Amino acid sequence: QVQLVESGGGLVQAGGSLRLSCAASGSIGSIVTMAWYRQAPGKQRELVAAISLSTRTSYADSVKGRFSIFRSRTTVSLQMKSLKLEDTAVYYCAAGPRAELSGPYDYWGQGTQVTVSS
Repeated sequence: QVQLVESGGGLVQAGGSLRLSCAASGSIGSIVTMAWYRQAPGKQRELVAAISLSTRTSYADSVKGRFSIFRSRTTVSLQMKSLKLEDTAVYYCAAGPRAELSGPYDYWGQGTQVTVSS
């Protein structure tokens, strides 16, 4: 089993920046790919960014050029810049043993709220 704990969420004004972090513990040897998802009220959970062990990355079109994903063996971070109102959501860290950046992912964090205000 892998445990994921997110941190770094909060309230930020539109145009501002925020950095999310996620730390993995447990059977970390099984982790190949890590990702960030988000879910806004009334919407489906969507993949925001993903990164493999070889640091291949993938981003949702809506965040390209604004968000950057980084990782170490046991942590993954999401640097968010030029935040928009529509970035408001609960952000979830995810990890899995597969190479596909699109998932599916086996392990999930509890989520951290990001709220962008005008």
